[in-house]
Amino acid sequence: MSRFIGKYEAKADVKGRIFIPSTYRKLLPDGEREHVVMRKDGENNCLVIFPEHVWNEILDDLKSKLDEWNPTDQLLLMQYVSDAEWLDIDSQGRVLITKKNMQAIGVENSEVLFVGMSDRFTVWSKSQYEQAKIPPTDFAKLLKERMMKL
Repeated sequence: MSRFIGKYEAKADVKGRIFIPSTYRKLLPDGEREHVVMRKDGENNCLVIFPEHVWNEILDDLKSKLDEWNPTDQLLLMQYVSDAEWLDIDSQGRVLITKKNMQAIGVENSEVLFVGMSDRFTVWSKSQYEQAKIPPTDFAKLLKERMMKL
């Protein structure tokens, strides 16, 4: 299975349509190239784009960990799902990201950055991404620590 990797710059047009990088579009499975699921990330200032099958796997996993009779668990599931939305991919490979969502991630000049995350990808304001990145020496140390865990 191929993975979403790398970073790609893009620019929204006046209507808010953005070309999904062709490299990413080609990785979407047959039958999943007409729409994706988008959700604002809970921790980082970005939008997360999920292929449909990945979104379904996440929801199945989340539901399996929740008690459907627990009111807090019901609200957790409801809020997680209701904060997501379908994005249609048009025939040219563009998605429409609303002005509200662009503002929510700090996009000011229509320039965004697509960043691969293995089974999904994210959309960032270029400046927000640079601010959020872990400094190189800390990154190397954290990566080594995580890779050493068994």
